[in-house]
Amino acid sequence: MHISDGVLSNPVCIGGYIATVGVAAVCIKQKMRSQDLPKIAVITSVFFVASLINVPLGPTSVHLILPGLVGVTLGAMAFPSVMLGLILQALLFQHGGLTTIGVNTLMMGIPALIAGLIFHQVRGSNSRKLIIATGAICGALGTLLAGIILAVLLVTAGENFLGVAKVALAAHVPVIIIEAVVTASSVAFLLKVKPDLIGVKLKNDRLDSIVSLSS
Repeated sequence: MHISDGVLSNPVCIGGYIATVGVAAVCIKQKMRSQDLPKIAVITSVFFVASLINVPLGPTSVHLILPGLVGVTLGAMAFPSVMLGLILQALLFQHGGLTTIGVNTLMMGIPALIAGLIFHQVRGSNSRKLIIATGAICGALGTLLAGIILAVLLVTAGENFLGVAKVALAAHVPVIIIEAVVTASSVAFLLKVKPDLIGVKLKNDRLDSIVSLSS
């Protein structure tokens, strides 16, 4: 889903950089906590590796993006995480492009923020099914939004990329399904082993029952 150098016009690329720096600065200023750094590092690494394995498609590519999973686990810090991952990919593997880091970050980071916002609404719930289902929705919606933003950006490059934009959007339909499953599975796993990693504090009904009977 990365857009390569030379595809978009200079004004679009510059605007992407300005918007990305602004959004990242706000997220870091408001939500950055030193105790979250290990989690941010792990999730950034997961995003880095997952989105590095891709299938080229003209001026872009098709691959796992994980905006839903990144948003669910990191919340507002999802945007800086995506930005860091894309910068490292561009510098180390020439994946994407240096001039398009801004627009690529917006394309994947904004859906991650939206996914995080949606998941935040159910963090206080004690229903595992609701939390897991919301995780699936976040995974699917995050990828869908990223695909739509990709198509819009390609259209701004001219009519020559209109066909590519349509194909790219259609090609991500299977990815949307996969991401929904991956995110839901990850949420289900974290609910069992470490629910606080996704900001959830489920009530342990079994433990509460034992305590009540013994007291």
